[in-house]
Parts: sequence; structure tokens; C-alpha cells
Amino acid sequence: MKKNRKLVILSALLTAMMLFSVACSSGDKEGNGDGSVDIGIVLPTKDEPRWVQDETRFKEALADTDYSVEILFSQGSSAKEKENVESLLTKGIKVLIICPHDGDAAAAAAEAAAAEGVKVISYDRLITGTDAVDYYVTFDSVAVGAAQGQYLIDKASGKDNPLYLYAGAATDNNAFLFFEGAWSVLQPKVKDGTFVIKNSPEAVALQDKAELTRDEMSKIIGQITTNWDFNEAKNKAESHLTAASAADKGDVYILAPNDGTARSIADTFATDSDVTSFVVTGQDAEKASIQYIIDGKQSMTVFKDVRTLVKDSIDMAVSILKGETPGTTGAYDNKNKEVPAKQTEVITVDQENVKAALIDSGYYEASEFTGLE
Repeated sequence: MKKNRKLVILSALLTAMMLFSVACSSGDKEGNGDGSVDIGIVLPTKDEPRWVQDETRFKEALADTDYSVEILFSQGSSAKEKENVESLLTKGIKVLIICPHDGDAAAAAAEAAAAEGVKVISYDRLITGTDAVDYYVTFDSVAVGAAQGQYLIDKASGKDNPLYLYAGAATDNNAFLFFEGAWSVLQPKVKDGTFVIKNSPEAVALQDKAELTRDEMSKIIGQITTNWDFNEAKNKAESHLTAASAADKGDVYILAPNDGTARSIADTFATDSDVTSFVVTGQDAEKASIQYIIDGKQSMTVFKDVRTLVKDSIDMAVSILKGETPGTTGAYDNKNKEVPAKQTEVITVDQENVKAALIDSGYYEASEFTGLE
């Protein structure tokens, strides 16, 4: 009996210690002592390495500040995104940093935040169709697409090179900006015969137009969208290769919108015996794609230093919390207003400069890769 009483007392002591530990940790970066949060961050999904990478960088950037933060993921659902924002509003956030899953659909979440007096920073992707967006922190998305297109041009020689186009999601404003940038440099080379578009009748029909309207881009993207989904990219590439003749293959050039889709598309093209070689673009400098670049499976990636983007957004949020006006470098039209923006530069990375750009800069550790010279 005494033994059982001792066990009960020991159990009670352990429970009390656990509760005390939880109580002591409730005032850390994940929330203030009263459960409130200063900065709420909502990211699109935890299923893509890019956004997990951003989460890590946000935590690192906020480690040395006195502000509390909570980071939530919307898992590719606009409804979940709005739920996340509403949850953060109940915790008293003063600044919302949100990367929308769907730019138009996210307007409702931004408006809910604005109605509570919360300042809204659109992160990486622009929230569209509302005046409830206060600031936009982004990479120069048009420059990203232009860098991808220029890389293909620099690697091409002669005439009639097969060109396969792919794009991001039609619900993502960035997908249009990436494509706009790529088209701006590729179109003259399509017009002069350097490239021949093989997988989009809409793009072929518009190949003589240097500047496309939003509706015209939408028609092309509707045919070549990957929806940022690896499997959809793979299936689309397989479909295009099945429909293409041997003459449409050989040494091919592929505009892939980001690293995840680039790997799927590259793997698919690599299995086609009629494809002699391919040059394929990407962006985000995901670890898996850096290994692909080292191994010669992916040609390039556009490195968008998330550390800088995160720092810009945190600096902007802190300025707002201090009652100051954040610094900006330009503005973007979100179909309702010109949103003040801070832009971050991008870098083209391939085998030649991968070590200097990503290892020597401290972005990644050399030990995370094999075959790196």
C-alpha cells in the first residue's frame, strides 16, 4: 500500500514538473506570456521544400528579436489559409506576413486582418484584387523568368531547337510574372527561328507578339501549367513527349518554372530515347536540385536568397510595430492598388558557380551534397 502511495506521489510530482515546464516556456518566441502573438506568418504548404526552408529562415531571423511569432501552413487550401489568419487574429497579431496559395482568394483573409487594424505584408506572392494589402516583399519575379529564358538562349546554337514550355499555377500571380520575364527574352529567339515551340498551340499562335496581355498569357499557361505539382509536371511532360515525333526531340530546351517541377520534368525527358540531351531551368535552389545540378541532371536554378527576403519582411514588420514607415523600392499593381514593395535580387546558379553562390556564401554546408568539387 505504501509502495502504491509512493508511486502516486511520484507521478503527481512529475506531472507538476511538466506543467511548470510548459508554463515557463509559454512566453517564448511562439507567444507572449498572455498567449498573444506579435507577428503572424502564413505560408502556402509544408509539402514543398521551398516553404519549409522559409519557415527555418524565419525562425532564425526572429531568434534575436523580442517579438513573438507564430508560423502556420495552409496546405494548399485557401479555406485553411483564411482559418489560419482568423486563428492568428484571435491571438492579437499586429502584423500579418502571408504568402497566398491563391492570390485572388487570399483577398478575403487580408481584408479580415485589415478590419482588425492589422497591417498586411504580402510575402513572395502578391495578394490581388483588394486594397487590404499594405506592403509586398518579393524577389523580382520578372527577372527570375528572364534569367531562366536567357540561360536557355545562352546554351542554344543554330536554328530550330525544340523548346518545351512549362509554367506554375494559374492561381499564382507570380506564375504570370515568371512567364512574362521568360517570354520577353525567348520570344525574339522564337521569332528568328532559334527555337521552335513544341508543346503549346496557344504559344505558337502568339509567337510573333513581343508583349502578351494577361488574357493571352492565361491561355498559354492554361495549356502548360504544372500547378507547382511534381506529379502534374511529370504527367504533362509524359503527355507532351508521347504526342511529339522523334523530330520534335533530339537536343531540347525546357523552360521549367521551379526546382520541384524541373526535377520531375528532367527525369521524364531523361527516359525518352529520342531525347539526345536537354537543358532545363529551375528556381529556388532547393537542396535536391542543387544535387541534380552537381550530377548534371538539372542545368540551372535561379537562386533567391530566402535569408534576404525573410530579413526584408521582418525588418518591415518591426518597423510597423515601432510605428515607423518601412522602406520600399517600388510598387506592384494588384488589380486594385499599387502596393509598395521591397524587391530582392536573384542569381543564376549552375555547375560553374554552385559552390561560390551556395556553399561559400554559407547558405548550405558542403557536407549536404556529394560530388561537389
